[in-house]
Order: sequence, then C-alpha cells, then structure tokens
Amino acid sequence: MSKIFITGSSDGLGLLSAQALAKRGHAVYLHARNDSRAQDARRGCPEAKDVLVADLASADETKRLASQLNEKGPWDAIIHNAGIMTRRPGAAAGGGNEMFAVNTLAPYMLTCLVDPPPKRYVFLSSSMHQGGDASLRDVEGSGYGDTKLHNIMLAKWFARHLNNGGQGKVDCSSTDPGWVPTKMGGAGAPDDIEKSVATYVLLTEGTAPAVKEAGSGQYWRDSRVKAPKAGAGDEAAQNRLVELLKGVSGVSPPA
Repeated sequence: MSKIFITGSSDGLGLLSAQALAKRGHAVYLHARNDSRAQDARRGCPEAKDVLVADLASADETKRLASQLNEKGPWDAIIHNAGIMTRRPGAAAGGGNEMFAVNTLAPYMLTCLVDPPPKRYVFLSSSMHQGGDASLRDVEGSGYGDTKLHNIMLAKWFARHLNNGGQGKVDCSSTDPGWVPTKMGGAGAPDDIEKSVATYVLLTEGTAPAVKEAGSGQYWRDSRVKAPKAGAGDEAAQNRLVELLKGVSGVSPPA
C-alpha cells in the first residue's frame, strides 16, 4: 500500500484517480482549494484518509500545504494534478497571474519544500504544451500552453536533480490526459478519461515494467511514453526555468 497525495482532487480527473487508487488499496489524501470543495472531495471519495485545504494561487497557502505534507509524510507519491485554464489577472495573492501560480509555481514550490521527497512525482501536462513558449521570455505572464510546457520541463529537471537522501533518484513523470470530459474539458470532450486515469495509476504506482524501463523524466500519454515538444528537453532552458521560479517564489530547489 502506498501513501499518495493528489492536488486538485475535489472533482474531475483528480477525484477519479483518487477513487481508482483507493480501490487498489492505497492510502489516498485529497486536496481542495477551500472548505466547500473539501466537502465535495470527501463525498466523492469517502475512502480517502483526509482532505488538505489550500488555495494554490496563494504562495503562502502553498507553503502552508507543504508544511502539512511534511507533518503527515513521508509519501510514496504526489500527483500535481491541480490546474486551471482561465487566466484571471489579480486573482492570485500578490496580484499575479493565477494560472501561472496554480499550474507552474505551486508544483515547483511543493516539489522543493516537501522533505523527504516522495518516491514518485507526477506532473499534469497537456498536448497544448506544443504551443508553449520555450524561450521563457515572460514566465509570470504565462498562458495555459506555457504552463503545461513548464510542467514537462519541471518533471525533467527534478528527475535530474532530486535524490532521496542518497537512496536513489525520485521518479518524476509528466502526463497528457488528453481532451477528456471533465469540468475543464467539457461534456463533449472526445478522449477516453478511463485511459487517463489508468495512466495516473500506472505512474503513481511506478511498479510496471514499462515505467521502470522508461526511466525518470518521461512524458506519457495513454500509458505510453511520447515525445514532447523538443524545447522541453533543453536542459539549459530547464535550468533557467527553475532559476526564474526561485526568483519569483523565494523558494530554492533542494541541493
């Protein structure tokens, strides 16, 4: 049995993945941005061990969430599932870009601050990362595609740099769930959400031969490794992204 935390798991793909992992006997912890959504999460997955509440648009609340995770840890896996598509300038604490704060900055901060790190991290990306700007000219003004490119780059950077207390690398993956019928994707979305959930389970458990053979830092779709946009694999760009996020957040990556 693994101990798993999933951000943005009060509905949609996060909740469905939580339900699937709980049914497989794992100890699943949910996340919601406020108390009302936490109640939705508890109703949706009553098998969950707990629901942690934090608005990931707020750097302060993200740091508080990291502290809670450290108190409740250690973890086997953390899924960075939370994400939003609509940019609302001024909505994030400090007057920033909420989409950048939730989609890019929060997963960066949590991955830096959770100690000890889990055995596995999963970052949620999208095929829309293909339209992302790999030049990183305006990270804080990022659009959706930019943030989804950042998620792949972060998975690759952390795959290179995280070392679990000398016990071996932490496995980091990113995944494209496809255009699936969630609140974000819409009821008419054509892709199979069950395939997306299966990929989450595969990467979260990390025990399948395909995952072990592929190695850390890979980009997945429908339980298979795919090639992301070429710029996502640029290590110099990954390094620059991490330096920019360090500057914005004041949070340093693990040494």
